[in-house]
Amino acid sequence: MSLRIGRRPRVERGEKYDLVIVGGGPAGLSAAVYAARLLLKTVVLSIDVGGQLNWTEWIDDYPGFTKIKASELINKFREHAESSGVKVVTGVEVIDVKREGDLFKIAGRGGTEVYAKTVILAVGSRRRKLGVPGEDKFQGRGVSYCSVCDAPLFKGKSAVAVVGGGDAALEGAIMLSGYVGKVYLIHRRDSFRAKPALVEDAKRRTNIEFVLNSVVTEILGEEEVKAVKVKGPKGEAVVEVDGVFVEIGQEPPTELFRRIGVETDEQGYVKVGEWMETSIPGMFAAGDATSLWRGFRQVVTAAAMGAVAAYSAYQYLLERGLLGEGK
Repeated sequence: MSLRIGRRPRVERGEKYDLVIVGGGPAGLSAAVYAARLLLKTVVLSIDVGGQLNWTEWIDDYPGFTKIKASELINKFREHAESSGVKVVTGVEVIDVKREGDLFKIAGRGGTEVYAKTVILAVGSRRRKLGVPGEDKFQGRGVSYCSVCDAPLFKGKSAVAVVGGGDAALEGAIMLSGYVGKVYLIHRRDSFRAKPALVEDAKRRTNIEFVLNSVVTEILGEEEVKAVKVKGPKGEAVVEVDGVFVEIGQEPPTELFRRIGVETDEQGYVKVGEWMETSIPGMFAAGDATSLWRGFRQVVTAAAMGAVAAYSAYQYLLERGLLGEGK
């Protein structure tokens, strides 16, 4: 679900900015709004608009909206940024960021090339997928990649499946057990990578059933998810569920980070300080791309990080006398 509104804005090759924001999710667009308030000449470069919001249908935990379609919320983010004077350019895959003198050179696939005094990396992370029939079809219609985000939307449902064996899967199963009648925790092995305390907690929940040494082979339904096919030691079976939560991990764009040369943690996420600064002066990062709050990825936290990153970029420019045209 890539959101495109009207004619796509473009950037001129060689154009110079105070700030280039790489990524068009909640972190990037929040940064854009705050950068505009700080009178920074800013552009957002992104493959699409929405980030992780493109993986879900409804949002019910963003302040001010009891329940709103994810597509509508991200449109509001974009409209706010653009109404503040920020150009949001989609269809651009940034492939490298390198310092050239006092500026960063931002290169995108297809010949995009702009320059900036500061950069915010808000490129998010990619959810690992099962790669089975029905997964893409029911994405946002019963298939979710974030239990913490979407569990309340399934309140009162009969049953759901959680796929995975790490902390996120166990935490998701435990959380969902308070909302639905039955949780099937499906894992391809007979042991878990998750913390032992989480495993013991899940075992104590009478409505969580462990389906081990098993894999999901297909997700079934018509308009929404109705069942999953599960292949285990005794063959293949159809399990009726109202939703499937895929919790098999995320992965940041590590190749991009390696090319840029920014410092990352052991899992490949960009290391940031409390003001979203990275190991490269003048470069900041926000949202799911960062090492911060890895266990709690939310729209509101991404937006907060984006706002802080924009303020930090402003302070960086202010302290070095780089604000204003021609500097």
